[in-house]
Amino acid sequence: MLGLERKDLTMLVIVALLAIAAPFILNPFPQGSAMAQFNAGYPDLMQRFVIFGIFAIGFNILFGLTGYLSFGHAAFLGVGSYSAVWMFKLLSMNVIPAIILSVIVAGLFSALIGFVSLRRSGIYFSILTLAFAQMSFNLAYSVLTPITNGETGLQLSLSDPRILDGASSGSLPVTSLFGLEMRSTYELALGAWSFQFNAGYYLCAALLILAFYLAIRIFRSPFGMMLRAVKTNQTRMKYTGLNPRPYTLAAFVISGMYAGLAGGLLASMDPLAGADRMQWTASGEVVLMTILGGAGTLLGPVLGAGFIKYFENIFSKINDAVLHSWFAALPDGLENLLVGVLHPFVGKGWNLTLGLMFMAIVIFLPGGLMEGGQRIGRLLRRRKPTADTKAAPRAAE
Repeated sequence: MLGLERKDLTMLVIVALLAIAAPFILNPFPQGSAMAQFNAGYPDLMQRFVIFGIFAIGFNILFGLTGYLSFGHAAFLGVGSYSAVWMFKLLSMNVIPAIILSVIVAGLFSALIGFVSLRRSGIYFSILTLAFAQMSFNLAYSVLTPITNGETGLQLSLSDPRILDGASSGSLPVTSLFGLEMRSTYELALGAWSFQFNAGYYLCAALLILAFYLAIRIFRSPFGMMLRAVKTNQTRMKYTGLNPRPYTLAAFVISGMYAGLAGGLLASMDPLAGADRMQWTASGEVVLMTILGGAGTLLGPVLGAGFIKYFENIFSKINDAVLHSWFAALPDGLENLLVGVLHPFVGKGWNLTLGLMFMAIVIFLPGGLMEGGQRIGRLLRRRKPTADTKAAPRAAE
């Protein structure tokens, strides 16, 4: 079905079900309870989960399959955002043209950068991509201000022509999909729980499922096999008469288009594009997502993206007041001690917690979160035959 093997189809169905049921899965605790702090089922965060999941899936096609580590993928994310906002300003608030333009422009930009950068490999390739990304950031921040609006960022205004929609009067328009506003949210209250179903999130989720399906087809195709050969031994490929550069360039462009799609979706959910999306820190973030989840695996980058975005948005909101509310039942001395111990790891110090967890995963699970899941699966499979073996003699008796 869909040209996929049974295992891959099962994985795609699981991803689709998780994406559809995310408002329920990410809101396990009742509203108003102490644990509600850890709920993540609100539209903005769910959108970021799937958008950065798309970003990480695309990066994994380059890094996971070919072994080429790019430190400049944020440039394509930023270019995609700028393209989408310009489409909103000039043509229409419909997100479809904006997303298409984001993918096309990011693909062209990545072809240009890839053509130059892929003349080198290893650390030299990584440094070249980082240099291009920083050049792009500086151009967007200070040089190309008529196009990017500099440090303020590119935003909508009432004077924008919007050829198809017409100029706005009174208030700024909102992004939509053929009339359905991206900010449109339906709230379902079930007892102490509240679940939010956002139109923008489900558009992003649908594109995540499509992006994941295309990634599966790439991984299982002859093209994917050639990319793995590039990662394994380029010299041997050349001896067989195969030139690896067209394959690596194609992988680079596809990866850049995924990043452009993610950038276009970011702008579609919130029509603002700034140079900060092109900084080297954003490129480093997608590297962390891929490694944490499991480079070279299909599901790993999505898990890594969700992992990092969860900690960034949830742990960063925990402050001393929240900590004191958790330990209020304890004696004052013990309460203050626990708050003092946990204070460096939450709020502004959430990066310390993320760094420690990243170190632990790299040390004990070099294959990322996917390796942890595989270990648990192997452990369960070992226990099952043991149970069957014990049951056999009893049946014989």
